[in-house]
Amino acid sequence: MRWGRLGDRLHRAALLLAVLVAVVCGLGIAALTWWLLWLAFGAKAETPNQLDLTKIALAVAAGVGAVVALVVAYRRQRDLERGRFAELFGSASRQLGDGDVAVRIAGVYAMAGLADEFRTARRQQCIDVLCGYLRLPYDPVAGANHLVSQAETVDDSGLKVERVYQFRQNDREVRRTIVKVIADHLKRSADISWSYYDFNLNNAVFERADFRSAVFAGKHTSFARAVFIGRTTFEHAIFAGPHLTFREARFEGGPALFDHAHFGSTRVEKVERVGHGTTFDGAHFDCSVSFEQATFVGPRTTFIETRCTGARTSFQDTTFQAELTSFERATLDGQHLAFTGAEISSPRITFAGTQFEAGTVAFDETKIGTQPRIRGRGTRETDFRGAEFHGTVSFAGTTLAGRSVDFTEADFFGDITFVGTRFTAAEVTFDRPKAWVGTHFDWDDIPTRKPANIKPNPWPPEPPDD
Repeated sequence: MRWGRLGDRLHRAALLLAVLVAVVCGLGIAALTWWLLWLAFGAKAETPNQLDLTKIALAVAAGVGAVVALVVAYRRQRDLERGRFAELFGSASRQLGDGDVAVRIAGVYAMAGLADEFRTARRQQCIDVLCGYLRLPYDPVAGANHLVSQAETVDDSGLKVERVYQFRQNDREVRRTIVKVIADHLKRSADISWSYYDFNLNNAVFERADFRSAVFAGKHTSFARAVFIGRTTFEHAIFAGPHLTFREARFEGGPALFDHAHFGSTRVEKVERVGHGTTFDGAHFDCSVSFEQATFVGPRTTFIETRCTGARTSFQDTTFQAELTSFERATLDGQHLAFTGAEISSPRITFAGTQFEAGTVAFDETKIGTQPRIRGRGTRETDFRGAEFHGTVSFAGTTLAGRSVDFTEADFFGDITFVGTRFTAAEVTFDRPKAWVGTHFDWDDIPTRKPANIKPNPWPPEPPDD
C-alpha cells in the first residue's frame, strides 16, 4: 500500500509538472508572437478598458484549459497504451509457456505481432522474450518428442527410485518458428524491420538455421556459446553493429556458410569500448565452413583459438580490413584450408601460434599486409611467430608486405613452398625455426640471390640445438 500511494503521488506530481510546463510554454509562445507582431507592424499598445481585460482573461483561461485538457488526454492515452501492452504481453507470454505445442506456436506469432505494433523499448522487450526462449535448455534428440513426460526407474543404493522427466512437447517446431520469425524481420525486404535492435542468443541451440541476407545492425549481437546443428547459413548477411560475437560457438553437422557476408562497421566510435568488433574466439567448426568473399572491417576481427576441424575451411577471396586481424593460436585442421586470393590489409595481422594442420593449405595469390601509406595506414606487423606449418602448404604468388613479417620460431615440416612469393615487406624474418624440413624458395639453388630484406644471414635458417 505504501508503495502504491507513493506511485500515485509521483504520477500526480508528474501530471502537474506536465501541465505547468505546457501552460508556461503556451504563455511564452503567445508573448513571443505578440512581440514579433509589434516589431513587424509597429503596433502601439493602448490602455485596455475593463471589458477588454475581461476578454483577455477569458481567452487566456480558455487557452490554459485547452492545454490542460490536451495534456490530460495525452497522458490518459499513454496510460491506456501501457495497460494494453501489459495485457497483450502477459497473454503472449502465457501462450509461450503453455504445454501444448500449437498454443506455443501461436504465442510466438502473438509476441511477434506485439513487437511489430509497438516500438523502441517495448519492441526490444518482445524480441528479448523470443531470444530468451531459444536460450532455454534444449535437447535436440528429444526435440521432436510428442511426449510431455517420461518416467524411469533407477537403482539408488539398493532402492528403486522413479524419476519423471518433463518435456516441452515438440519443441523443435516452436524453436524453428521463432528462428524463422526473427530471420524474416531481419531481411531487407521486411515490412517492419527488427534490424536495429539487440539480439542476445547466447547458449541458444539452432537446427538448420537460415539467416541468409539478414541485417544485424543493433549495438549488440551475441551468439556466444551457441550451438548450430546441421546446415547453417549466414550468406549475404550484414553485421553492421559495433559488437558481434560468436565466442565459443559450436558448429556441427554443417556446413556453415558465411559467403559474401559483411562483418563490422566503419563508423568511428567516440570511445572505442572493449569488445567492439567481430570475434569468433574459441569457436569450433566441426564441419566444413566457408567465408568466401566475405568482408571484415571495424576495430578488430579475431579468430583467437578458433578450431576448424571439418573437411574444408575456406577464406577464398575474403577481405580483412579491420584494425586488427588475429588468428592467434587457432587450429586450422581438416583436409583443405584455403586463403586463396584473400586480401589481409589490416595495420596489425597475427597468426602467432596458429597450427596449420590441414592436409593442404593454400595461400596462393593472397595479399598479406600493405605498404605504409599516408597517415601510417600501412601494415605495421604481420606475426607468424611460433606458427606450425605441417603437410602441404603453398605461398605461391603470395605478397608479404608492410613493415615486417615475422616467422621467428615457426615450425616448418612437410612440403612448404614459398616459390613465387613476393617478399615486399621491409623485413622478413625466419630466425630460429623449430623445424626446417621440406621448405622451398626461389633461391634454393643459388643462396646468394636471396633478397637482402630476408633474414637470417647466412641462409638457410638453422633450428636450435636440442
